[in-house]
Amino acid sequence: MKRTILVTGGAGFLGSHLCDRFLDEGFAVIAMDNLLTGSTDNIAHLIGRDDFQFIRHDITNYIYVTGPLWAVAHFASPASPKDYLDYPIHTLKVGSLGTHKALGLAKHKGARFLLASTSEVYGDPLTHPQHESYWGNVNPVGPRGVYDEAKRFGEAITMAYYRSHNVDTKIVRIFNTFGPRMRLNDGRAIPNFITQALRGEPLTLFGDGQQTRSFCYVSDLVDGLYRLLCSDLHAPVNIGNPIEWTVQQMAEAIRELTDPELELVYRELPEDDPKIRQPDITRATKELGWAPKIGINEGLRATLEDFRRRLV
Repeated sequence: MKRTILVTGGAGFLGSHLCDRFLDEGFAVIAMDNLLTGSTDNIAHLIGRDDFQFIRHDITNYIYVTGPLWAVAHFASPASPKDYLDYPIHTLKVGSLGTHKALGLAKHKGARFLLASTSEVYGDPLTHPQHESYWGNVNPVGPRGVYDEAKRFGEAITMAYYRSHNVDTKIVRIFNTFGPRMRLNDGRAIPNFITQALRGEPLTLFGDGQQTRSFCYVSDLVDGLYRLLCSDLHAPVNIGNPIEWTVQQMAEAIRELTDPELELVYRELPEDDPKIRQPDITRATKELGWAPKIGINEGLRATLEDFRRRLV
């Protein structure tokens, strides 16, 4: 009999790719999602499989699943600035109440637990690159604080369940990730640039475009997540591509792949937008044998192909 993994947020961008990987590895998968920002389009190819089940449910409420679970992968949450500014209260609730409910289920089932945390716990960092030992520079009362603090609380309660209840917990701090199935109106840099480019519109940058991000292709990220879930690690682990790009460089790369004549336009930088972002992946490399393999241009071409198909 196959071991079963529950993926909260399983109809989202990352969650759906994680469902694919777990199924490929021979697990049965239950995807749970309230479809606030997820879509059944992301898992339509899995519907009808005997080893896959979808449950529409808001995990801030009590979670009930029949049968044994080998793991709970907690990926439910609005994840782009646009989403958590549109849904600030729900973002806080899913990071606190939702994480509590998911941990309680893992404890009851004797399952291991993987928390999807974020590089946003580092805030606008004062150290560079960011190592897991860095505690961050977060504005708890700024507009982005609803996401940052929800994830920081999620990490704290996850470690409390590990220390107090012996739940086999894992924490991943995810850096900027891109790939097929990102929402066209996601609000983050790469989907914005690609959607604008394919529509022949100017590419919108915020600030001077010199703020940096480290972009990881989704298949690389999912490989790191799978390795972490199967490991004995309990301390947080950065998973992301350590190659640092300015946002302007990313816009120029997408422009080059679509229409070199497109204009770049600049708007005011949002409040508390991080100026730099680069993971120190020493722990992931040393403990998990993980490093990204997909080049940015290769990943962009695959993402562009997916966006072209959906924009028709």
